[in-house]
Parts: sequence; C-alpha cells; structure tokens
Amino acid sequence: MTTTRQDMRPTPKAGILDVAAYVPGKEHAPGVAKVHKLSANETPLGASKHAIDAFREAAEKLAIYPDGQATVLKKAIADVHRLNPENILCGNGSDELLGLLCQTYLSPGDEAIYTEHGFLVYRNYIMAAGAGPVVARENSERAEVDSILSAVTPRTKIIFLANPNNPTGTYLPFEEVRRLHGGLPKHVLLVIDAAYAEYVRRNDYEAGVELVSSFENVVMTRTFSKIYGLAALRIGWMFAPVHVIDAVNRIRGPFNMNSAAILAGSAAVRDRAHVAEAAAFNETWLVWLTEQLTGLGLRVTPSVGNFLLVHFPEDPAKSAEKADAYLTSKGYILRRVTGYGFPNALRLSIGSEEANLGVVAALSEFLK
Repeated sequence: MTTTRQDMRPTPKAGILDVAAYVPGKEHAPGVAKVHKLSANETPLGASKHAIDAFREAAEKLAIYPDGQATVLKKAIADVHRLNPENILCGNGSDELLGLLCQTYLSPGDEAIYTEHGFLVYRNYIMAAGAGPVVARENSERAEVDSILSAVTPRTKIIFLANPNNPTGTYLPFEEVRRLHGGLPKHVLLVIDAAYAEYVRRNDYEAGVELVSSFENVVMTRTFSKIYGLAALRIGWMFAPVHVIDAVNRIRGPFNMNSAAILAGSAAVRDRAHVAEAAAFNETWLVWLTEQLTGLGLRVTPSVGNFLLVHFPEDPAKSAEKADAYLTSKGYILRRVTGYGFPNALRLSIGSEEANLGVVAALSEFLK
C-alpha cells in the first residue's frame, strides 16, 4: 500500500471539508479617509449607557469564572419578556445555539430544511452534524410555507425559519408560521430565528413566543448583536421547551458566556428606552431610504429589519459589482450577497444620518 502525506496527519471527519467557511462582509476601504460600515446590520446608535457601565464593572473581576448558568441575564430576559427563566438558554451569540441544536438533534442521514435565501450558517451547521441540507424555494424573496412543507420527508428533523429573514428583510405573518407548524410532524423541531424581531412594526407579526409556549417542538432564538448594540460581546438566547433546554445543556460548554457579556446583556435588555429609541430611528430611516433608492430607479425588497436588499440594473456598467466598487471608493461599505443567490444586489444596513444621506448621494452619482 502506498502511503500518502494525507495518511500521515489527522483527517477531518467526512463532510467537514465540504462545508464552505462563512465569509463576513468586508470592513475596510483602503485609501479612504472616513469609512461608513453598512455591511453588518450593526445599530448606528451603539450600546445602552447602562450596558457600557455594566461592562466596565465586569473588568474588576476578570480573575473569577463567569456564572455558568448566566442566571442574571436569564432573569433579565425573563422579566422583560414575561417568560419562565427555566425555558431560556443563553449562548455565545445565537449562532452558537443554532449549532448546538444541530449537534443535539441531527445525525448522519437526517435532513434539515432552510429557505432559499436563508442564513448561510444553517447549511454549515447542518453539514457539520453529518446531516443533509434541504433548500425550500421562496416566493418573491419571502419564505413559502407550502414549499417548506413539500420538502419534508421522513428524514426531516429540523426546520430553520429566519423571521424576519436576512438578507431579504421579508417576514411571514404569524398565521402563516402557525400554518407551517401545523403541517409538521410532532417530532420535527421548528427553529424560529428571530434575530431582527425588535425592529418589526407589523400587527401580524409574532416572534415565536406563543408557539414555543404552546407546543413541544418549537424553539425561538434571539440576539443582542442588532438592536442592543452588543455585537462585540456575542450574546444570544433561546426560548424553548424544558426538554430541549435540558438536552442542549448537556453539550453546551460549561462557561460559554463571559461575565462582561452576562452583565452588559442584563443591563441592555432592561433599558427599554434605548431599545425604543433605536427602533424609532430605524423605522424613520428605513422608510426614507426605501423611498430614495426607489426614486433612483433601483428595486428594493420591502424590509421590516434594519437593512435593505437593493437590486441593480442589468446594465453591466451599473451592476451591483460595479456599484460596490464605486461605493467602497467613496467610503461606503455594503454587503455583497452573491452567496445568498443575489449576484446583482447589495445589502445596505441602516446607518447614521450622515451615512444614510451620503450613500444615497453616492448612488445617485454612480447611476448617472
């Protein structure tokens, strides 16, 4: 037998090297004096002052392990959202919790479904668990319940539904989510990723609390990286039946959250005035940017999040690729979304007043 170099080193388990590593949006514009980063859906208002003070308080106890149960944070979340803390699990960003759910409930040969333009991380976590990712087609850049249900097979174990979805900004009304759940076998876990729930201002939207409270096969995940302005601390949480919390807790790292994140997150979620201010700011500029960009002749997918999916003309000289290069040269960094199935679109995060005004002016110049 011939020995190869690969035989002389550890080899990843089957399927790992088939996973495409997640690539975040760019952050820098070389040679530009002032850069407006509009590629990561970060809040332009920053974190609550109370959260910043709590973060500084944590610096006095760096030699002490954090509370492995994140008790203070769970209580704050439970108090604000009127939930039972026993149904809450906190993690190092909601990404960690999504991955833990895959590790807990997926085995080789199983399948998990996500929608056509859903968060790319779903696919990665599904494959890392040895399961098969299944894509359900969307309709007009929105999740389609019948498409998801038609993709369910005896191998299906998890459905991932981003609601609202990133990068489209579209959402499913609560009755449609209820219809989706009603069509699933009881052993299939419906995971509602509600990372942008705090931004939604629609009467027919519900983040998932009601379904989780009523059924044994629904989980809702949330994040502190968006409206709370704590992306650097990586804080996520999920609301789930106790049996799901118990199962995931068995493989969760014993200290998966640091003390600064626990304290800052607790202060942030209780600062409702800051959240309300951020939501109002976003609503104002979401409407304004949609109107301005549409007025420039660009198609904008209707969004309820803190970002817009902007589609560019078929003219090669006015493509998303050319627009991205032009905007970067002017200091405006947007997100290419080719990997999400939109080769001729850019995702624009709602930024500061200066950034919003500037990016519209730059796009106007580009399109002339």
